[in-house]
Amino acid sequence: MGGKNKQRTKGNQRPSNSGRAAELLAKERGTVPGFIGFGTSQSDLGYVPAVQGAEEIDSLVDSDFRMVLRKLSKKDVTTKLKAMQEFGAMCDERDAEIVKGVLPYWPRIYCKISLDYDRRVREATQLAFEKLILKVKKHLAPHLKSLMGYWLIAQCDTYAPAAIAAKLAFEAAFPRGKQSEALVFCKDEIINVLQDHLLKETPDTLSDPQTVPEEEREAKYFRILTSSLLALKKLLCMLPSSEIASLEEKLKPLLSQNKFWKYGKHSSPQVRSAFFELISALCQYIPKSVKAESSKVSPAVLVSIDENDPLVCPSLWEAVLYILTTIEDCWNHVNAKKNVFPKLSSILSEGGGGLATVIYPYLLPFISKIPRATTDLNLEFFRNFFTYITKGLSTERILTSRSECSAVISAFFECLRFIMQQNLGVKEESLKMQKMLINDQLIPFVDTALKDPRLQNEQLFDQLVETLSSWETKAEAQGDDTVVNTLKNVLKTFWTSLTEICLQKINAQETDGKSLLSISTLLEVLQKAENSWKQRKKKVAKVRFIDEMPESSTENKKEENKIDIFSEENIEESEFCWDENLPVSISPLRKGPLYDLVCKLAEQSIVHISELKSEHHLSFLSSLLNSFSSCQVFQALLDLAKEKNDASENLTPLPQEVGKFVHENPAIQFMYRRLMNWLGEDKKANIDFLVDILFSVLSCCETNTERKNILDDLTKLDLKWNIILRIIQKACSSSSKHLLVSTWLKGDILGEKLVTLADHLCNKDLEGTVSSESFTSEGWTLLSLVLSQHVKNDYLIGEAYIERIISKLNAALSKAKHISEAGNTESPVSFICDVASNFFTSIKGCCLMSSSEELLLTIFQLCAQNQNFTHLSDFLVCKLKHTWLCGLHSLVLQFGNSEKQSTFLYSSALWLKNQIQSTSLDVKSLRVMMSTVDDLLNNLLGAYNSHFLLRLCVENIMPSDSEWENMRHSLSTQWLHKPLLEGRLSLNYEHSKTDFKEHSTVKLPNHLCTTALLSKIVLLALKEEIILEDNKTEKIIAELLYSLQWCEELENPYSMLIEFCEMLQGMGITYDNLCVLSKIPGLLQLIFIRSKDTGTLWALTISKLMQSKNILPDEVKQLYKTTEGFFPVTEGSLHTVQSLSPFLPLEDKEELVNHCTARLLTCTKKDLCNIDGSFGYLSILNSCLKKGSIDGREKLYGILKIIMSWKSDHEDIFLFSCNLKEASPQLLGLNIEIIHLLSILLKYSSSLLVDGDWDFIMCSMLAWLETTSENHALYPVPLVQLFACVSCDLACTLSAYFSSINSNLPVNLISEWHEFFSEGIHSLLLPLLVKITEESKDASETSFQNSVLIPLGETLTYISKDQLLNHKLAIRFTPDQKTNLPEHLQSLLNTLAPLLHFRARPVQIAVYHMLYKLMPELPRFDDDDVKSYVDEEEEPALSPPVALMAVLGILEDLLENILECYPVGEFAVIQPLSEEFCYVLGYLLTWKLILTFFKAATSQVKARSTTREVIATYSVDDIFIELIIQLPLNYPLGSITVESGKRVGVAVQQWRNWMLQLSTYLTHQNGSIMEGLALWKNNVDKRFEGVEDCMICFSVIHGFNYSLPKKACRTCKKKFHSACLYKWFTSSNKSTCPLCRETFF
Repeated sequence: MGGKNKQRTKGNQRPSNSGRAAELLAKERGTVPGFIGFGTSQSDLGYVPAVQGAEEIDSLVDSDFRMVLRKLSKKDVTTKLKAMQEFGAMCDERDAEIVKGVLPYWPRIYCKISLDYDRRVREATQLAFEKLILKVKKHLAPHLKSLMGYWLIAQCDTYAPAAIAAKLAFEAAFPRGKQSEALVFCKDEIINVLQDHLLKETPDTLSDPQTVPEEEREAKYFRILTSSLLALKKLLCMLPSSEIASLEEKLKPLLSQNKFWKYGKHSSPQVRSAFFELISALCQYIPKSVKAESSKVSPAVLVSIDENDPLVCPSLWEAVLYILTTIEDCWNHVNAKKNVFPKLSSILSEGGGGLATVIYPYLLPFISKIPRATTDLNLEFFRNFFTYITKGLSTERILTSRSECSAVISAFFECLRFIMQQNLGVKEESLKMQKMLINDQLIPFVDTALKDPRLQNEQLFDQLVETLSSWETKAEAQGDDTVVNTLKNVLKTFWTSLTEICLQKINAQETDGKSLLSISTLLEVLQKAENSWKQRKKKVAKVRFIDEMPESSTENKKEENKIDIFSEENIEESEFCWDENLPVSISPLRKGPLYDLVCKLAEQSIVHISELKSEHHLSFLSSLLNSFSSCQVFQALLDLAKEKNDASENLTPLPQEVGKFVHENPAIQFMYRRLMNWLGEDKKANIDFLVDILFSVLSCCETNTERKNILDDLTKLDLKWNIILRIIQKACSSSSKHLLVSTWLKGDILGEKLVTLADHLCNKDLEGTVSSESFTSEGWTLLSLVLSQHVKNDYLIGEAYIERIISKLNAALSKAKHISEAGNTESPVSFICDVASNFFTSIKGCCLMSSSEELLLTIFQLCAQNQNFTHLSDFLVCKLKHTWLCGLHSLVLQFGNSEKQSTFLYSSALWLKNQIQSTSLDVKSLRVMMSTVDDLLNNLLGAYNSHFLLRLCVENIMPSDSEWENMRHSLSTQWLHKPLLEGRLSLNYEHSKTDFKEHSTVKLPNHLCTTALLSKIVLLALKEEIILEDNKTEKIIAELLYSLQWCEELENPYSMLIEFCEMLQGMGITYDNLCVLSKIPGLLQLIFIRSKDTGTLWALTISKLMQSKNILPDEVKQLYKTTEGFFPVTEGSLHTVQSLSPFLPLEDKEELVNHCTARLLTCTKKDLCNIDGSFGYLSILNSCLKKGSIDGREKLYGILKIIMSWKSDHEDIFLFSCNLKEASPQLLGLNIEIIHLLSILLKYSSSLLVDGDWDFIMCSMLAWLETTSENHALYPVPLVQLFACVSCDLACTLSAYFSSINSNLPVNLISEWHEFFSEGIHSLLLPLLVKITEESKDASETSFQNSVLIPLGETLTYISKDQLLNHKLAIRFTPDQKTNLPEHLQSLLNTLAPLLHFRARPVQIAVYHMLYKLMPELPRFDDDDVKSYVDEEEEPALSPPVALMAVLGILEDLLENILECYPVGEFAVIQPLSEEFCYVLGYLLTWKLILTFFKAATSQVKARSTTREVIATYSVDDIFIELIIQLPLNYPLGSITVESGKRVGVAVQQWRNWMLQLSTYLTHQNGSIMEGLALWKNNVDKRFEGVEDCMICFSVIHGFNYSLPKKACRTCKKKFHSACLYKWFTSSNKSTCPLCRETFF
């Protein structure tokens, strides 16, 4: 069309838009044409009004509504759905006046869109309509007639949510009382719309064939047909009766149309269903019109009786019944024999085709409405009718569906009773019908049910009982004699026929158990009256808690829900077990023939049992006697035996002690003569049946005495245990059976028998005696049963026998450990666990029996001990733990609920105390014990008096003070090594040598076990805020911290201690996790008191505690109040001050320093070595001054003067160059503290020293080193080792001091140090290192004996190269060793190089530092005859030192063994301080030395005398850089010329700068050639320093252009040669980084 900018034709007055076109049309015609749309198609929902003054009318509609209404005209489903939702929201939100403007346009839109294809759109339309209604309310009235037809159709939408929404909208518009009036108001319009849809519309008229697919058109048409039919039905139902007549007239045109009646055969199931529903409504509301159309409606419905669609079938059969009721002559319009009955027969023979629950309930009303005269209903018809029902019942679909089977059975019996009722006469025809119904239908039907167990459901039995009961009731009623006699004959016929088929089945040769069971079930059903059978179906299970406590009781909530299986409230019979208390009233017409039948069947069963030994018949007999336990049946059985004269063969004479009353009771006679014989036979399969018969006999006894005598006689016989087991199991199955044997269960004979059984099982099994597996299993099952079952919280058997049985079990379990070492105890222990767990969980208060508590204690002990000790399998341990928890839970529930107190807690606590204090445990044993105790504690918390129980537990386990002290003394004093070496503690006495021996590595110290266990309890108590008496919490936590500190201080803890600490960490028992310590205010004070009393480990414990709790100095001061409390100095106060010094207030530190300094001045020679003397004071001074927290420079200098005065006055106290064997520990301690002080002095007060001071310090240091060197054999003595360590530390401190000083000291002092003292230090220590390493080659660096290696090695790192080259070590050569090195140098290498793989890192690192200083000196010795080479172009080969290569070879072999199991590329974790770690470290250090050697040899110089040239070569990878120095003939007078040889990897300008620099140095600065070459080498070194290989060619310098790697990847930062990258990109056709594979920019 035309655009906006196109030239407009002159005189063209045609409007350019549709709005103006509408206006022009109105002006020209002068009329209002009504609503027009945007298209002519019916599917277009045009909105825009084209009327006179269109703008004015259009303005009545809100602009937003206009936009939404336009969207509703779109074809897109999503657009329409969103528009409709928006429309509903706008109706809800906008004012009513604005919404009213939409009403004129809504009916047309609604009528169209309510039939939309999409169900979501239809649902949204109804929801929006409801919101519109709620907003406009009564203003909708003018538009109702145009809306109501489609609105009613929408309420019958096949999409349920849309239909519900339409109904809600309808209810919102009209109250329930006004709905019918609204329909009446719009009745004509509704009928017109529905008739149009049913008669006129087609798929093509409802939808546009050009745009809508055929499937969618048909689906919409079928849906509208269905909704219209249902809408018409709804209209009929909702209209008031006064309007039905007028509606009937309007519907006549519809009913007269053949098209309408064809909907019954429509292809759509929904349409057919709706049609039949409408037919039912028509019959109900306008029967006259239906009768008028009977010729059409009868065939349409009756001929469709074979409909098999589940959607259609219910409405069809409803319509069938309505037709049969409404139209009396309906059968005149159909051929029943040809078109109806064959279809009915087909449906019945197929079992309803899956619709039995729908069809079969209609059969009785259906046949009741069939007139005999019209349809010829006769004997043959009903014979076929029932035959087809029976046939349908046998189909697999019916048999597998309980509901459909019940429907068929119900229909069969209902129809049978109805037809029988119709034929209760004496006419021949009636007699034939009666005989046919009984003999040909009912009996075969019952026979069919007896053959198939799937038909033996309660529905069939219910119907059968109901049928017989109805006949019996009528037969016993006083009325028509003909009816009474007829029914009696019918019943007689039934029982005769039933007896025949039952006898036939029981006497059949191939009789199986299922058929006999079905007979038994049938007879059991027939025994009961109808009302009791129906009551049986309503099962009610009630649970009563036997341990009901008051609501205020705490444990009532925690009481285990136990069910008393014998309480009357909890009786639930099995499926075919009858409640004897129910009212039973059996008709005499049934009782006589029924019992006759039972007697005959019982007699035949006895015959088969006696002659054929048939187990099936025995089972059948037991079932019969269970249901019919009467003397009549037993008498019949005895009479049968007499008739056969087989008493001498099969019957046992009665015992003499059985009284006369026994002979008169046929049940007891049967018991002694028959049943005891059967019980004596060894057939397990028969036991259940025989026990059932036994209970039938007992039920026929009159008194409990009779029953007890019978059972006692039976118990005395040597019968199998499984018989008694089954008797008791049966007794436990119901309260009625238990009452029969209760006296016997409590009797002595059974009790003694069970005790004997328990003793036999326990002793025989534990001793390994071979016994029958089945006997053992049955015996244990029997014991478990009698111990676990109870009646109203009372034991099943006598309590005295319960006690004795439990004692037997406990005795056996106590022997389990000893027996298990020799044999297999799996079976007995497992059985005992099962029995005990059942017992513990059975009866309230059972665990308070003394034997029960002993048994529980035994189980607890087995659970708390390691399997290595008990020798029990994992399976048995698991079962024991389960049993233990069951018993413990039961016991905890009884705490406080009984007057009798439990002794278990006391006994178990004493046993635990004995285990942790007297028995050595490993970690696994301790973990097992603590796990069991944890279970105990958690259960104790569940008791109402948990606080008391927990305190009782701690009180019984807690050791006394003396016991604690003994356990602390038993700990190894090995812990002292670490704090002594670190200077945290000071000692001036020597512990005995035995105190420092290695502790046992197999077991844990008792102190650790005790603290771990008690800490577990205390932490739980703290968590539950339980306060323990007598400060037990503080004491236990203090001992725990003591144990943890002991473990921490050990320098090399053995593996079990490490495992112990990991176990504690897993339980939260660590320094870091003991956050609850803040809740124990007295803990810190308690540890401080112990530290001040004894010192040692308690002092370290308080230090660690303060560190972990971040104690402030003011809090520390509260512990000791004033510093005067530390004097006089004792070991405890000394160690306490040393440990507290980091936390003391500064003023207190200064006060202590002043006190000790003053006291030093007054010390006599006798007091110098005492703790409360110079030794103690110096120790305190060292602790306070070593951190430098206070200004102690002047004080340190003053103390130095005091010590120097001692040198003058008491020189013998200084251990200078002496034999320490004669030195006392007190002197050693004093010298150690003096050396400590000198080290501190050098750190803080060196600036105050003068020459005399320096002389004293350095001379003393050297003298002490001489003592250290001369007494290395005494290093195992701790104080001697410590003396050696501090002496080396002082030497190291001085070496470091003089290595780092400036020129502040006098020159003569520095020269003295280098010329004398440094030489003296290393001349002593280097041989000492060699001696120590030779004497202790296998000692670990963590061992106390090798602790001197650390300061010794650190000191040797300061040795100079000259001192190494001038060493005085013993000469050491290796045979056949080829070397160019001088002898003294090669000997040094041979001595030091092997120490690179010494098992101590300090030695390895010290040796590395010493050899590192030698490496640059070695290349020059590589070849002594360099000048002897004839070919100057040939360069000599460089060889690494032979000693290093030998070490490298050894380490390579060792590492290959270590790493051979690790694939290349994987990480291997090497544990520190391990042997492997030392090998790896030595290997790396060796390589570093070798690389250092090569680095020193990378620059070589060759001199060519003939050409007067010096050629310098620098090698990088395989590339050589050369520089040529040309000497003039008049050298050194002439100028030296520097020429460029081979330049590789260096820029031209850089190379020129180096040449100029070298020329200037040689010509103008009078430099030597070697110095100039060294300058050049330094420049080249810096050039290539830190440059990594190119990751393509793996070289630093490119092989052709000699460039360096410069092109870097932005991702991995690796650099590559440009030429290598170019080749990589071209060959791989990729632009990615060769290393990280990211795009290379």
